[in-house]
Amino acid sequence: MIETLSTTELKPEQEFALPKTAPATNEDIIAYLRRSYKLAEIAVLAESDALILEVCDRLGISISDEELQAAGDAFRLEYKLIGASETLAWLQKQRITVEDWSGGIRVELLTKKLKEYLFGDAVDAHYISNRNDYKRVALSQILVSDLLDALKVAHALREENASFCALALEYSKGKQSKKNGGFVGICFITKLMPEIAQAISQAKEGEAIEPVQTKLGYHIVRVEKWFPAELNESVREEILDSLFQGWLQASSNPEPNLK
Repeated sequence: MIETLSTTELKPEQEFALPKTAPATNEDIIAYLRRSYKLAEIAVLAESDALILEVCDRLGISISDEELQAAGDAFRLEYKLIGASETLAWLQKQRITVEDWSGGIRVELLTKKLKEYLFGDAVDAHYISNRNDYKRVALSQILVSDLLDALKVAHALREENASFCALALEYSKGKQSKKNGGFVGICFITKLMPEIAQAISQAKEGEAIEPVQTKLGYHIVRVEKWFPAELNESVREEILDSLFQGWLQASSNPEPNLK
């Protein structure tokens, strides 16, 4: 029987043809979000946008046609949508209309204005009270899953003066650190995992820290450079966003009425 089946050829009309994939409808997309447990995540973002629009309307915060046009031009330049044909093709790929696109830009502009309205005057005081949170550090790391490998790497660095870059390329399980020879970038110290932030707090530039265990594995970290805290434009934006996100969260989860 098995031999007969293996030697039997299907006739053309018996061959199974895969159906073409039809474009997903709005209902299909919502159904996917439900069964993939992502609907709540999207709902939070939608609720935040609705809150921003309502608050801006109450406060009289608006966007002029000139501001919307300028932002749209900047968007097209960033995404290389130079001509009308490129823009229309991009809109079609995103499955949105021109109105959807301009609506998204409008919400983004309103969000920036609302951040400034609510917290622009609070930035300086917040920075002064939390200056250490805005200290930045350039880091390299080698991430391994096994403690023995971590100790082997640390020994090679300490006793054999081995190349950090070469060891990262050989051992690191972290995608970014392996690709970049250990370097993972410059970030605010408060954005680091607490275990790593604590381990490097007193480290000198060029110093490699002994293996630090986190939920990701064992990290051998080297401080490349410390950057002193300063209230520049990027830090100001970071503070504004932090204060605004806190406000959004508080607005979405108001304190219960205990009266």
